[in-house]
Amino acid sequence: MERKIIIDHFITASDWADWDRHPLAGDASARRYERLTDGTSNVILMDAPPENGETTNAFASITSLLQNAGLAPPEILAHDVSAGIMILSDLGQDDFAGWLTKNPADNLTLYRAATDVLVHLDNYPAPSNLNQMTPEVGSQMVEITGEFYANAPTPDLTTEVHRALATLAPNANTLALRDYHAENLIWRPKLQGLNRVGLLDYQDAFIAPAGYDLASLLRDVRRDIDPALAQEITTYYMAKTGAGSDFPAQLACLGAQRNLRILGVFARLSLVMGKKRYIDLVPRVWANLMADLRHPELKMLEQAVRDTLPAPDTETLARLRA
Repeated sequence: MERKIIIDHFITASDWADWDRHPLAGDASARRYERLTDGTSNVILMDAPPENGETTNAFASITSLLQNAGLAPPEILAHDVSAGIMILSDLGQDDFAGWLTKNPADNLTLYRAATDVLVHLDNYPAPSNLNQMTPEVGSQMVEITGEFYANAPTPDLTTEVHRALATLAPNANTLALRDYHAENLIWRPKLQGLNRVGLLDYQDAFIAPAGYDLASLLRDVRRDIDPALAQEITTYYMAKTGAGSDFPAQLACLGAQRNLRILGVFARLSLVMGKKRYIDLVPRVWANLMADLRHPELKMLEQAVRDTLPAPDTETLARLRA
């Protein structure tokens, strides 16, 4: 049955049958979203087509975990597992990126609030049923970068990523939501405490070394982060968690691993899925990567990157858009 017909049947049989439907911007996956409204209240439709390899099971499981942890994911109001359809509560229309575009003076307030969520997760027992980003897994995650970004195998780079993680970030012990950045965080200033930060796009959560999501937040590939703000938030996180003097090296290592993988993911999105807009973000990804590789503990990884990956010059970007 055509996907549109499946969605229409689901909504027709639901409590939101007569509500207006408005498409929302999607993410890098095959999921699709709509906002449904009756003019007063709103809900969100998540369409995760199983035939495209999508599933709603992980989202439902992590939602329950986050609710039990006292955080603010959307409430699941209706769920057809086999069809890959959910109706979610609407956390609000002001993500961090949009809010800060209009209210740049609120930078520190919002980033501290986002960091408070990470401090809370740092103190929350990591569930045992999720995948762990061990040094082996973390290095395997960057193999995609050789395949799609460099267009050649990069075993030396993978080996060096493994060595860096094993040395600087060996212990996977913290729940990481993985795509923890300004466009996936909803600002709700009328609420209090941790509820001010609505959480989205966490279905790929896993267990990672502490600081993985902080690296995602502060090395945002979609918006520039003032280095002074990043330093202040890092200091704030360390004070709140009691992280030791070795934490900045761990954070830089995790940031480098993340952005190495993102280079490969964005290249694949362009070359395989035709999502060329992601290549516009590659120069910032590279700049974030280089910033972390300046840490003195990452000299060998920096050399491996320079030896195996092309910088995003005009020729490289044109190839990735082809």
